[in-house]
Amino acid sequence: MDLLLLLFSLLLSYLFFKIWKLIDSKKDKDCYILDYQCHKPSDDRMVSTQFSGEIIHRNKNLGLNEYKFLLKAIVSSGIGEQTYAPRLVFQGREERPSLQDGISEMEEFYVDSIGKLLERQQISPKEVDILVVNVSMLSTMPSLASRIINHYKMREDVKVFNLTGMGCSASLISVDIVKNIFKSYANKLALIATSESLGPNWYSGNNRSMILANCLFRSGGCAILLTNKRSLRKKAMFRLKCMVRTHHGAREDSYNCCIQSEDEQGRVGFYLGKNLPKAATRAFVDNLKVITPKILPVTELLRFMSKLLIKKIKMRQNPSKGSMNLPPGTPIKAGINFKTGIEHFCIHTGGKAVIDGIGHSLDLTEYDIEPARMTLHRFGNTSASSLWYVLAYMEAKKRLKRGDRVFMISFGAGFKCNSCVWEVVRDLSVGGSKENVWNHCIDDYPPKSISNPYLEKFGWIQDEELDTFKIPDGFM
Repeated sequence: MDLLLLLFSLLLSYLFFKIWKLIDSKKDKDCYILDYQCHKPSDDRMVSTQFSGEIIHRNKNLGLNEYKFLLKAIVSSGIGEQTYAPRLVFQGREERPSLQDGISEMEEFYVDSIGKLLERQQISPKEVDILVVNVSMLSTMPSLASRIINHYKMREDVKVFNLTGMGCSASLISVDIVKNIFKSYANKLALIATSESLGPNWYSGNNRSMILANCLFRSGGCAILLTNKRSLRKKAMFRLKCMVRTHHGAREDSYNCCIQSEDEQGRVGFYLGKNLPKAATRAFVDNLKVITPKILPVTELLRFMSKLLIKKIKMRQNPSKGSMNLPPGTPIKAGINFKTGIEHFCIHTGGKAVIDGIGHSLDLTEYDIEPARMTLHRFGNTSASSLWYVLAYMEAKKRLKRGDRVFMISFGAGFKCNSCVWEVVRDLSVGGSKENVWNHCIDDYPPKSISNPYLEKFGWIQDEELDTFKIPDGFM
C-alpha cells in the first residue's frame, strides 16, 4: 500500500511538474517591444508649399490638366507643409536617380534611428540576436541588412531577414517573423528596421494613377527593439497579444490595384488603381472576421450575433425594408463596438480617405482617429513605418496607460491587410522616451485647422484655360 501511495505521489508530482514547465515555457514565447525610435529627417529636407510647386513646375511632362489634378489631390490629401522628401529631389535630380541615392537615403535613416535606440537602451549591437529589415522598393547587393551588420559590427551568428516588395504593411510582417522565432528560441533580442526608399522611385511622368504617389509618400522610418527575455520584461513598453495577416494576392483586381510598373514612356512609378478602395475594404473585412473574436469580449460578440440574427429575421419577413441602396464605395459600419476590447486605434496613414473610411467602419470618434490624422498631416505616408509615428503620437500625448490595448491596422501592396493588438505593459509618457519624434512639436497638435495652403497659393490654376494657360514669369 505504501508503495502504491509513493508511486501515485511521484506520478502526481511529475504531472504537476510537466504542467508547470508548459506554463513556464509559454512565458518565454511572449513578444515584447522594449523600445522604438522613429526617424526625423533634417529640416533641409522639409517640403513646403512653394517647393512643391517648384517640383511640379520642372516636370516638363505635365500640363494644365495634370496641374489641376495634382492641386485637387494635394489639397484633399490631409498632408501639411512639414513632411520630408529625399535629398535628390532638392538637388533637382529626380529624373536621374542613382542606386547610391537610395542607399544614402537608407543609411541616413538607420544610422540615426538604430544608433539612438541602442544608445538609449545601453545595448551593444553585438547583443542583437535577430535582425529584420524591410524596405519594399530598394534591393541592393549586398543587402541593406548586411550594410547594417557591417556598420554596427554585429555578431557573425545573427539571424538575418531582408524583406522587399511587402509594401506599407511590411513592419507588421517583420513583427510576425520575430514573434514566430520567439516561439522556438528563448532569451533573444530582435531588431527591426522599417523604411521606404523614395529617391530612386520618384515618378517623373504624367500618368495620374502613378504621379499620385508623389503627393502621398514621404521619407521616414523606424527602428524597433523586441525581446522575449525575462530579465527585460519589466522594462518593456508593449506585449503582443495577437496578430492576423490577410493576403488577397490570388484576386487579380486586388493584385493589380497597387503595383510598381512602367508607364507608356517606360518611366518607373508606383501605380495606384481606382479599385484600390474596394480591394482595401474587402481585405479589411476579411481580416476583421478573423481578429474580432480574438480581441473582443464574449458579451459583445453575443450582442452582435443577436442583433444580426434579428436583422436577418426582419429581412426575411420584409425584404424591401431590409435592403440598403447605398452608393458604390460607401463605407459600411461594422455594427460591433470595438471599444469594448480596444482603447486605442493605430491606423495606417495611407491617406485621408483611408483614415476616414476605417473611422466610419469602426464607428470611431475624432479623438480615436486624431493620432493617424495628425501623423498624416505632420509626416505624410511614410509607408511601413507610418504606424509607429501614430503610436509615438499617442505616447507623446500621454494616452497610453498600463493595461490599455492598441489595435494596429495596416494595408499593403499584394493586396494585404495586416492587424495586431498590443497591450501596454507600463504607463508611458514623453519622459520615458526622450527621443520621441513628436517631442519638438506635440504641444502644437492638434492645430485648429489641418487644411494646407496649396489652394490659397495655386488655386488660380483652376480658372485657367488650356489654350491660354501660361505660368506667370517669376511666380516660382
